[in-house]
Amino acid sequence: MAKRATAKLTGFALSEAQAIAAGTHGDPFSVLGPHPMGAVWQVRAFVPGAEALTLTTAEGDLQADPLEGVPGFFTADLPDRQPYAFRAQGHGAAWDFEDPFRFGPVLGEMDEYLLGEGTHKRLWQVLGAHLITHEGAKGVHFAVWAPNAQRVSVVGDFNIWDGRRAPMRRRGPTGVWEIFIPGLGEGASYKFEIRGQDGRLLPLKSDPVGYGSEHPPANASVVRDLRGADWGGKGWMEARAAHQTVDAPISVYEVQLASWKRAPGDRMLSYTELADQLISYVAEMGFTHIELMPISEYPFDGSWGYQPVGLYAPTIRHGTPAEFRAMIDAAHKAGIGVLLDWVPGHFPTDAHGLGQFDGTPLYEHADPREGFHQDWNTLIFNYGRVEVANYLTSNALYWLEEYHLDGLRVDAVASMLYRDYSRSEGQWVPNRDGGRENYEAIALLKAMNITAYGEVPGIMTVAEESTAFPGVSRPVDHGGLGFGFKWNMGWMNDTLSYMERDPIYRKHHHHQMTFGLHYAWSENYILPISHDEVVHGKGSMLSKMPGPMDQKFANLRAYYGFMWGHPGKKLLFMGCEFAQSREWAHGRSLDWHELDDPAQGAQHKGMQALVRDLNQLYRATPALYRHDTRPEGFEWIASNEAEASCYAWLRKGAAGDAPVVIAANFTPVERQIRLGLPSGGRWDEVLNTDAGIYGGGNRGNMGGVTAEAISAQGRDHSMMVVLPPLSTLFFQQAG
Repeated sequence: MAKRATAKLTGFALSEAQAIAAGTHGDPFSVLGPHPMGAVWQVRAFVPGAEALTLTTAEGDLQADPLEGVPGFFTADLPDRQPYAFRAQGHGAAWDFEDPFRFGPVLGEMDEYLLGEGTHKRLWQVLGAHLITHEGAKGVHFAVWAPNAQRVSVVGDFNIWDGRRAPMRRRGPTGVWEIFIPGLGEGASYKFEIRGQDGRLLPLKSDPVGYGSEHPPANASVVRDLRGADWGGKGWMEARAAHQTVDAPISVYEVQLASWKRAPGDRMLSYTELADQLISYVAEMGFTHIELMPISEYPFDGSWGYQPVGLYAPTIRHGTPAEFRAMIDAAHKAGIGVLLDWVPGHFPTDAHGLGQFDGTPLYEHADPREGFHQDWNTLIFNYGRVEVANYLTSNALYWLEEYHLDGLRVDAVASMLYRDYSRSEGQWVPNRDGGRENYEAIALLKAMNITAYGEVPGIMTVAEESTAFPGVSRPVDHGGLGFGFKWNMGWMNDTLSYMERDPIYRKHHHHQMTFGLHYAWSENYILPISHDEVVHGKGSMLSKMPGPMDQKFANLRAYYGFMWGHPGKKLLFMGCEFAQSREWAHGRSLDWHELDDPAQGAQHKGMQALVRDLNQLYRATPALYRHDTRPEGFEWIASNEAEASCYAWLRKGAAGDAPVVIAANFTPVERQIRLGLPSGGRWDEVLNTDAGIYGGGNRGNMGGVTAEAISAQGRDHSMMVVLPPLSTLFFQQAG
C-alpha cells in the first residue's frame, strides 16, 4: 500500500507552479525535481494529464500530492536524496517514466567557457542530441544555443510534442539550454519549442546541430548515435596527404547522389547501393576523387542541397549516418577520395530552420542589406558573431573528423567575400573602412582553413571563387585565405565560349584558349566543368558543341583532350563523361540508356572510354600533373596559329620524367604542323581523341613520330605531325 505524502506549498510560490503549467517559466529546474527542504527532499513534478502520481524508490512507493489549483502538478517528500521513478495515472491510462528534473547538468565549466568565448572547435560534441549514460541512467542529452529565448523545451513523440513537459535548463550567460531525458534512444524524433522574449511561441525548430533528420517533407531532427564507427580504409587515410597535394594527379567526378542513377520505380539509391555502384564506376573510370554536391539535410529537392537546414545531418534521402560513413569507407578502400560541397554562404528561410531561431536574428544579420541574399531568397550568416563563426568552423571540422571526408569544396565564396555582391548602390553596408570587402567572412574562411588543415592531416579545401580576389589558395600566414585549391572559373568561361563558336569563327577568338596561361600560376587551380554548366537552359556539354552530330562529338572529345592536357587539376560533372544529350535535371536519373542507343550509343561509349583513358594517362604520366600549378612544367610550342585554330604545348615533370607534347586542332579539316621539340628520338602518340575506339575517324600518326634535326619554334629538333579534324593528340618521349 503506497504511503501518501503530506501536501505542502513550501519552497516555491503558487505563481511559479502556474508558470510551469503554462509553459512560461524560464528556470524550470529551480522549481521541478528534488529540492532540499529542511530535513527532507521535496520532489515536484508537472505531469499534464495525470490525476495521480506515484514515486517508486528502493524503499517503496510514495504517493504524491496534487497541488490544488494547478492540475497535473504534484509534490512529494523523500527522507533523503535518492533515485526515483514515476508512475502516472489519468483518464484510464497508466504510464511509467523517469523524471528528467532529478538529473544534474551535463555540460561542464570548460564547455561553458569555450561556448561563451566562441572557441569550441568541436561544437557538435556538446550541442545537439547525444546518447549518454548520466548519473546511472541511459538516455539523451539535448543542448541548444538560444540566448534570447524566454524558455526552450524539447518536444517529440515521447512527450506528445508538449513543450510544458521537458523545458530545459539555461546555462548561465552562454545562452545554451540543456536537459537530459532518460529512457530515450536512437531514432527518436524531436524539435525545440522556443518561447521568445516577447512571450510568443515560435514555429518548432529543428536542431541546428542535429545528426539526423526525418524524411522530407517531414523535418524534425532525429537522434543518431555517431559512436563506435568501424573504419576500414586505413591505407587510404594514411596515404591521402600525398594524393591531395599540388604535385598529385587530381581528377574529380562531381556527383548529385539523387540523380546519378535511380533504382527501379524511380527510387533514389541508398548510400549502401551507391557504395557499390557509384564507387565501382568511379574506380573503373579512373577518377581520383568524388565531389558530392551538398548532402547536409535540405528541405527542397530543387535546391540540389544548396539551401541546407541541417548542417550536421547527412540527408536521410539515401540512408542513415552509419550508412553514409560506410559509403565513404568503401570509397577509401577503393583508393578514392571524397570531397563534400560545403555551403557556409547562406541558408533558407524555412520556418523550422535557423532563421529567427530564438525570435531574434541570431544566426543571420538583422539588416537585410547584410542578412538577406537577393539572388537566392536566403539568409546570410552573421560571420562577425563569434558563436556563429564557431558554429561554421566547427561544422567544417565535423565532416572531416566524423565522416573521414577528404576535403571540402566551399560554395559561392565570392558571395561571401564582398558585401556588395549582386547588390545595387544603397543596398549594401560598407565595411568599417568604407570598402566592399567582407572582413568578417574573410576571417571566417581563414579560420576554417587553419582549423581544417591544422586538426586533420592530409585534407584539402577548394574554393568556388569567380573573382580576382588575391591569394585564395595562398596560406593564411602568407596573406592568403588558406584554401588548397581554387576553381578556375575564368578558364572555364573562356574555353567554353570558344568551343561554342562555329569553327569558321574560332580564329577570331584564338586567345580565349590561351588567356588562362597568363594567370595559371597565380593560384592552385582546378579546371571545372561542373553542374552549373549543364543546367538552367545552358544545355548539355554535347549540345553546346557546333555542327552536325558527328562534329559535336568530335568537338567535345577534342575539348576534353585540351582540358586534360592543360595545367590544372580536373573536375567533370556526372553525365558529361559519356556526353549526355539532355541537360541535367535533378529529378531524374542520368540518361544511361544513351550508351545503348542504336544510333549514337557507340559515340557515347567512345566518349566514356576517352574520359577513362584520359584519367589513366593523366595519373600515369608525371609530366601531366607534377607541375600543374607551377610555370616550370609548361612551355608553349605553337600558341599563335590562329588561322589554323591549332595549339601545341609541352608539359614537363621532374628530372627523369618523360615530357609530353599536346597538340589540338579545332577545325573540321586535317592539319599538318611542325612542332619544335626539346630533344630528338621517337615520340609515341599515346592518346588521340580521333581514335576509332572513341568514335573518331582513326586518323593520326600511326602510333608515333620520330623527331628530325630540323629547328622549329626556337628548338633544334622537331616533328611533322598530322592533326585530324577536331582532335587533340598526346605525344610522349619514348624511353
